[in-house]
Amino acid sequence: MVTQIKLGDIAVDVVKKNIKNIHLSVYPPAGRVRISAPLRMNLDTIRVFAISKLGWIKQQQKKLQEQERETPREYLDRESHYVWGKRYLLKVVESDEAPAVELRHSQMHLRVRPGASDEKKQAIVEEWYREQIKQAASALIAKWEPLIGVRVERFFVQKMKTKWGSYSPGSRSIRLNTDLAKKPLECLEYIIVHEMVHLLEPTHNNRFVSLMDQFMPKWRYYRAELNRLPLRHEDWSY
Repeated sequence: MVTQIKLGDIAVDVVKKNIKNIHLSVYPPAGRVRISAPLRMNLDTIRVFAISKLGWIKQQQKKLQEQERETPREYLDRESHYVWGKRYLLKVVESDEAPAVELRHSQMHLRVRPGASDEKKQAIVEEWYREQIKQAASALIAKWEPLIGVRVERFFVQKMKTKWGSYSPGSRSIRLNTDLAKKPLECLEYIIVHEMVHLLEPTHNNRFVSLMDQFMPKWRYYRAELNRLPLRHEDWSY
C-alpha cells in the first residue's frame, strides 16, 4: 500500500516493507520521490526523515529535469543508435533472410523482412541489445566473483524503467537493464559490481561505500558518467 506525504510542492510516495532500514529514491524522468520504510516506522518519523533530505531531493530532481533525453526511435535510415557508448547510423535492409543486427564500421545494419513494422524493428533491435548484455555480463560476473568473494547464481536482462540494476539476496541473482548496452561498457561493469557488493551489504551504508571504494575506486566516476548520458525518451513509472 502506498501512502503519500507532501513536502510543500513535492509529493513523496511512502511504501512500508519488511526491511530494516529506510530508503529514499528519486526516479527519472521527472523526479518522482519514493521512500521505502520499515513496517514499524511511523509516518511522523518518515516525514522528519524526508524533510532532512529535502535539499538532496531537490538537487536530484533538478539534475533529472536538466538531463538530455533521447528522441523517440523511428527506425529510419541514418537515425542515431548507440552501442557501448559509440554512435552508429542505422541502415535498414529489407531481405527475405532471417532478421538480424550487424555493426559495420560506423553503421548499424538492421535486416528485416520486407514491410516489417516499426514495432517489429524495435523488437529485433532490443533483443539484439539484450544479447549484447548477456554476453558481456557473463564475462564480467566471472571476473568479479573471485575478487568480491560472492557467487551470482543467475542473472537476468530486461527492460527496467526505474533502475539500471537490482539484486535478490534470497536467490543470489541480479537483474540488468537492457539499455546498459547503449552506455559505455564501464557503466555495465559498475552496475554489476554495485549489485554484487549488495550481496555482501544490502544497504547503501558506510560499509557498502567502503566496499565499493575497495573493489572499484573509480565507481563514483562511472556512476556520474551513467547519470550524465541521455535518458530514454518515454515517461517512466514504477
